[in-house]
Amino acid sequence: MLHTTRGIVLRTIRHSDSTLVLKAFTEQLGVRSFLVRSGKKSGIAPAALQALNRVELVASEAAERDLLAIRELRVDRPYTRIPNDPVRGALVLFVQEVLYRILRGESADAELYAFVEETLEAMDTVPDVRNFPLVFLVLLSGQLGFMPAPPVVGEDHFDLREGEFVRGNGGHTMGPPLSTHLAGLLATDYADMHRLSIGATHRRELLDRILLYFRMHVEGLGELKSPAVLHQVLG
Repeated sequence: MLHTTRGIVLRTIRHSDSTLVLKAFTEQLGVRSFLVRSGKKSGIAPAALQALNRVELVASEAAERDLLAIRELRVDRPYTRIPNDPVRGALVLFVQEVLYRILRGESADAELYAFVEETLEAMDTVPDVRNFPLVFLVLLSGQLGFMPAPPVVGEDHFDLREGEFVRGNGGHTMGPPLSTHLAGLLATDYADMHRLSIGATHRRELLDRILLYFRMHVEGLGELKSPAVLHQVLG
C-alpha cells in the first residue's frame, strides 16, 4: 500500500551503509518510522532530512515489514530565517528534542499536527523569539491536556504537581514573580508573545520550572540537553 502525506522530520539514524531510519510526525499516519535509501541513486538529498524539515513523502507499507519504505521525499516548505540564524537554530534543537520525546503512537492527530506546523512557522518568521520556548511549552501543554486554568484573585502560587494555581506556598509550588509570568503566558500566543515583559533571568528560571512541570506530567520525558544551549543564546 502506498501512502502520500506531509510530515515533519523528528530524527534520522544510520541503519546501514546505504540506508537511514527516519522518524517523522506525519499528517496522515501519526508518528512513524521509515527506511530511507541514501546516496546519489536515491534521489533524496541529505539536507532534506534535517531536523524539523517540513516534507512531503510517498512511502510503501507491507505487512511483513515494520518500517515503511520511502519512495519519494521532498522538502515541502523551506525555512527562510532558520538556516542563517544561530538563535533560531538553537530553538530547532529544543523543539526537536521536546517533540521527539513527547510525540508517540501511530494514529493521525489533525489538531496536534496543525499546532506543530503553526509552531514551526512562528519559529521561522516571528521577529522576536526570546519568549518562544515558554509560549511553545505552554501551548503544547494545552495540546497534551494539562494546561493550567488561569488563576483567580488571591492565587499567587502555582502548584507544579497538581497543575493549578493556589493560595500560598507548598511543597511543589512556584511563587511570584514566576507564577505571575506563567499566568501571563496562559493568555499569549505566538503572534503577541513579543508583548511579554520577562527578564532574561526569569526566562531561564521559568523555562526550567515549566520543564519540571512537563516531567511531572509526561511519563518518561526525562532531562533535556537542549535547554542549556538556549540559556546561552537567549540570555
